[in-house]
Amino acid sequence: MTTPPAPAHDTRPTHRRSRPAVVAAALAAVFLGTLGNVSAAPARAAGEPPAGQPAAGQPAAGQPSVADCPPALAEKATCYTGQDASGAYYTMAVPHRWNGSLVVHAHGGPDLGDASDPARSTEDLERWAVMVDQGYAWAASSYRRGGYGARMAAADTENVRRLFTHRFGRPEHTYLHGQSWGGNVAAKAAETYGRRPGAYDGVLLTNGVLGGGSRGYDYRVDLRVVYQYYCHNHPRPSEPQYPLWQGLRPGSTMTTAGLRARLQECTGYAAEPADRTRAQQRNLDDILAVTGIPERTLESHLRFATFTFRDIVTNRLGGRNPWSNRGVRYSGSHDDKALNAGVERFSADPTARRDLSWDSDLTGRVSLPVLTLHAIDDPTAFVEHEAAYRATLRGAGRDRNLVQTFTREHEHSSLSDSEYATSISALDSWVRTGRRPSPRSIADSCAAFDATYGEGCFYDPGFRPSPYASRVRPRPGGLAWPAMTAAQERAWSRIEGVGIEP
Repeated sequence: MTTPPAPAHDTRPTHRRSRPAVVAAALAAVFLGTLGNVSAAPARAAGEPPAGQPAAGQPAAGQPSVADCPPALAEKATCYTGQDASGAYYTMAVPHRWNGSLVVHAHGGPDLGDASDPARSTEDLERWAVMVDQGYAWAASSYRRGGYGARMAAADTENVRRLFTHRFGRPEHTYLHGQSWGGNVAAKAAETYGRRPGAYDGVLLTNGVLGGGSRGYDYRVDLRVVYQYYCHNHPRPSEPQYPLWQGLRPGSTMTTAGLRARLQECTGYAAEPADRTRAQQRNLDDILAVTGIPERTLESHLRFATFTFRDIVTNRLGGRNPWSNRGVRYSGSHDDKALNAGVERFSADPTARRDLSWDSDLTGRVSLPVLTLHAIDDPTAFVEHEAAYRATLRGAGRDRNLVQTFTREHEHSSLSDSEYATSISALDSWVRTGRRPSPRSIADSCAAFDATYGEGCFYDPGFRPSPYASRVRPRPGGLAWPAMTAAQERAWSRIEGVGIEP
């Protein structure tokens, strides 16, 4: 089978484009010593292995090596790559004019390869080189494997922080940055590891998928069943049948190209409107109207609802179904009555839903300053994810820790460098001074950074996203946030085998 290499949430375009005295000694140490490894298992306040030492039973990690920096940083930083004991590749960068603080990055996706992708963290360093350009050191894990697993990815993200600290010493401040699905990962890392003094000081989430796994993909569940109702080709009547919550049956040899061909056959989505048949245009109109998915990302969302759903169900949950569309009434089509009568319905396996929730849902119990940046017209991670996250923190009594900013942009993975620089600066100022910024003050500060990067400032300080349920049809009982309370998390943590295996 051709394993689809496509990212699930995150498309990866090439991104466009001062110190403490300890830095010199730390940089010299890189050439004189080696970087140890720590366990990628969840950290504990007591009983964790010392920094630089693997947990019992783990193999020793390979040594990092000096690597080429992305072109934008070639004269500004020293970069390193390596692989930790769990198999996760990582990338680090230390600017020549280091400001003493560190950004620990959680990448989006999830990618679907079997093993860690050594290029992934390096590609993201290139995309967010602006943060290193602003004087921050950078550390990012490619995660130990592809496929779903928010807690796994959070543990690997925490591990790369420890690796950096072991080599360079504790930074003055350490900030988590999560992009797309990495927003879920970074938010989970903040809740899991951020309560330990000195681990992290603040969190920046950009275009984050913040609804969690148990609710954050319901619109893709809807797409999967609505698509099949109109198109009848995924699977075809002549092919082996399977429940649509599987995404794709185990063992199928369908490729991403094959899926695109079926989507084109049914909707003509890749053709000019004048070149579509009437049936194709009607199918496309109905699918888009009912699901609310933008036409330009229809294929990528269907890809997630096919290949990533298969990964979650087959590879991570042992074939159990975590999703439901019982009680959902679909509307917006040419014939809603026929659609609701004919669309496939199913109910979640309670243990599968619990395990997905425990792995990826957020409790809102974060004690750190959290700043978010989100494009209002993000076609991949809808801006209503921000409403879900605010409701989650509000439900936990922690919404004073949150400041959300929004921009009049139309992309998911590459916003203005001027805004990224503004965001990390605003978070750093909040942490250092204790003064909580406002969306207006952040927007007003962008012009100074735009004088350097010239990519524009598109903030809309007055924007507030509509509730998540206004964009994604809620399931019965799905209106209250957080989706997983702290009490549920504690109770589920005592269940042997809960969650998704690393």
